Amino acid sequence: MLQKVRQQQMIRQQKEVYGRMLRNIGEYSLLMRRVFTKPQRWSMFFRRLIDEIMLLGVNSIWIVLIISFFMGTVITIQLAINMSNPLIPRFTIGYATREIVLLEFSSSIMCLILAGKIGSSIASELGTMRVTEQIDALEVMGINSANFLILPKIVGLLLFIPVLSVLSMCISIVGAFLATLVIPDMTTSDLEYGMQLFFKPYNVYYSLIKSAVYAFIITSGSSYFGYTVRGGALSVGKASTNAVVTSSVLILLADVLLTNLLLI
Repeated sequence: MLQKVRQQQMIRQQKEVYGRMLRNIGEYSLLMRRVFTKPQRWSMFFRRLIDEIMLLGVNSIWIVLIISFFMGTVITIQLAINMSNPLIPRFTIGYATREIVLLEFSSSIMCLILAGKIGSSIASELGTMRVTEQIDALEVMGINSANFLILPKIVGLLLFIPVLSVLSMCISIVGAFLATLVIPDMTTSDLEYGMQLFFKPYNVYYSLIKSAVYAFIITSGSSYFGYTVRGGALSVGKASTNAVVTSSVLILLADVLLTNLLLI
């Protein structure tokens, strides 16, 4: 009898989870339908677009530069330590560093980091506006609040994410070259030769495409969690956490799918 009750509870919990997932997907789809409509005033849209580019993109440059520099240095040092076999040419360290930076770090890892900074910021901003009834005030004035608030964020990060991705690539490579100062028997000429060996320009485009997809995931997902906050100030913090966690999981899932679609 007890086992039957537990099974019924598990079935009920699974139904609740699936129902919540379907509800979230439906609400997200309806919200995106409202977001991607023609702005009512283009001058206001472009003004907000510039503000969002500065807030989400330009203000994120510092964290991208710092993390990219140290990650490029650490990747090179770690490869040099683990590829110390004399049968392995030293220039392979530069080749491996370049492939790691271009294919994964400057797109996937960087956007995972930005999901924590940008995602929580968007969810907190929109959640606070919802709790303080600012969004309701926009709706009363006849303004499409979803389009007015969310579309500039999505477009702004989509436009600026290639800049962040290219900066991450360049600074990571600079960090890799500085790592040669502490690696014995490793010269900058060996690293430079490895960096240029079998270079494929397509890998840069591949990284930019992935970054654009991740930017959309971060902005749209975080906006959904912030825009649909229900409750008080405590719900804003919960929405911010959900935005970061969900964006990170979706980025990893998209990484697997895009790798299979674009590289294989």
